[in-house]
This record gives sequence, structure tokens and C-alpha cells, in this order.
Amino acid sequence: MNKQTYGFGIIGCGVIAPFHAKAIAGLPHTRLVAVVDPNPERVQQFAKEFGAEGHTHVQELLARPDIDIVCLCVPSGLHAEIGMQAAAAGKHVVVEKPIEVTLEAADRLIAACQSNGVELAVISQHRWDAGVRELKELVDSGRLGTLVLGDAIVKWYRTQQYYDSAGWRGTWKLDGGGALMNQGVHYVDLLQWVMGPVENVFARSRTSAHERIEVEDIAVAVLSFTSGAVGLLECTTAVYPGLSERLEISGTGGTAIVEAGLLKVRELKDEKGETTPYGGKLAFAGEGRGKAASNPADISYRGHREQLADLIQAIENGRRPFIDGIEARKPLEIILAVYESARTGRDVALPLSVADR
Repeated sequence: MNKQTYGFGIIGCGVIAPFHAKAIAGLPHTRLVAVVDPNPERVQQFAKEFGAEGHTHVQELLARPDIDIVCLCVPSGLHAEIGMQAAAAGKHVVVEKPIEVTLEAADRLIAACQSNGVELAVISQHRWDAGVRELKELVDSGRLGTLVLGDAIVKWYRTQQYYDSAGWRGTWKLDGGGALMNQGVHYVDLLQWVMGPVENVFARSRTSAHERIEVEDIAVAVLSFTSGAVGLLECTTAVYPGLSERLEISGTGGTAIVEAGLLKVRELKDEKGETTPYGGKLAFAGEGRGKAASNPADISYRGHREQLADLIQAIENGRRPFIDGIEARKPLEIILAVYESARTGRDVALPLSVADR
């Protein structure tokens, strides 16, 4: 497939949909053709703002021959159902995070896209953050040495109003989980991308600061990686007013810390040499407040744009997208292992059994 212009459709006009619309507008040879949402007023307002046509039924959008790629901006638990319909209609599929809320559903979506000959890309836009790219290069080049410790820390804040604003929020069926599945999934993905596969999880979770939700607002897990390294995963929506997310990676050759997408610490032994026997303690200026921690609408759409550009290149060059369904399945499996460990109070080994998860 090699076209001059790619027609896009967006399914769901909620909070994340404008990021996709702006990303599409920021790419050459792309056009947002149509959007769909069951709320007529919302879809018409969105369509007018972004110069597209509006529909209230998914099949109306999928039947359009001028749409090549659809972006699913619907509750996580609907990704497989709607994504499979899009694949059957011959559309390439872009899914917001997470890929789905169970491995079985994720696998059905992956299989549907493969059998229909369309590409599947799952949004994990922070892999394009400048600081994350720098950190990954340090790891891949060996400058951090043998990795020994990897921590992902997401201490955000969501009010009760946030969870009350939509019936699907905070439910196992459609949200798939709480702070870890919805907010923490990006940094789970980054952690496993940098550190490698996880082989064992031990976790605890709580619902401590919110009412009328089924899921956790605090999750903490100890991870054992197949490399022999260990790590900590900490995610919450209960820390007022919301702090910058962090990825902290240490190896025998140094330490690198990414905060809010920027490389804030880069301490390398091959540059500075060995410390005294008692080490050399860094002085931190203090934790900044990340935009995403307080308002998702403040997040730049640059990462979405880069990921959509990667999808188009994959379509034209006959390769897999950088973050396809198989890649996006990895953080989902880790999250589900965390939930299983928190539920049972036991260590959980990976890979998980699809039939049980």
C-alpha cells in the first residue's frame, strides 16, 4: 500500500481524541476524514473543530472507502471488540493504551489484524520522549554496564470527580484496573523496554483515597527481571497534587534518571571515574510537578504524531510498527501479573497463562 494521502477516522471523541486529531494534522499526506461518537452534540462539536465529518454509529465510519486508518479512543475494554470490526473492514488500527484489559482480548485483536492483513499500532508515545531515548541509548551502548536496578514511579493525583465523570472509569470491565492500568501503563512499558523481560512479580495494591471505584488507586510491586536485575514499580492517583513521573535505571557503570520525559540525571563511571569507598551522594533540587500528573490535556501530541508517522512508514515499507500488538502485550501482561499477586498475596511468575488472565 503506497498512497499519497492517508484518510484517518477517530472512534470516540473523549479526552484523548484531540491528541490524535492534532497528530494527524501535523503529518504530511494525512487527513482526518471523519469521527464517530454516540453523543451527537459532542461528535458534531469535535468534527467542526477539526474539519471532519461526524457520525454517531461506528459502522458508518468503517464503511467509508476514504478512510484507511482508524484511531480507537474508546474505553480500554472495548478495544478488541471495535478494533476487530475495523480490521474486518480493512482498516489499519491505532489503539490507545493499554492494548486491552485481558490477554485473551488482546490476542483476539492481534489475530484479527493479522488475518485481515492490516497493521496494528498501540500508543506508547513516551518512547519518543527525548530523555527516554537518551536513556535507552546509554543502556544499549553498554555505558550503564550490567543493569542492576530499574524503578518506575508514577505518583499522580486524580480527584473523585475524575472517576465520577464517566461510568467506565474505575471499573474492571472497561478500565481494566486503576492507577496502574490506566495511568501507569506507559511507564510499565518503558521499564520493560529498557530493562528487558520480567520473570517474577510480588505486589500489593489498595483503594485508599477514592470512593465508588472497583479498582486500585495505589499499586506497588517488586519486579525480578530475567537478566538478574530487580526493580520497583509504584503507581498511584492518590498523591496530591501530582508529581512528575520518573524512570530510574542503575547499572554497574552508572545511573540515569528520566523525569517527566527529560533526562535529569546522567552519572557515568566512564566519565567521572570511581567514587570514594563511601560513594558520592547527589544533591537534588526537588521534585517538579509534571503536567500529565495534573491535566492530561497539557500533554504534547508530539509522541502521538511520531507514532502515527511510524505506522505509515510501516504500511509503506511492509514492516511491523515500532509498537505493534505483540509489543504492547508485554506491559499488559506485567500489569495483570501485579494484579494477580496483589489479589493472592503470592509471587507470580511470567509468562501468564492466557486462559487464566
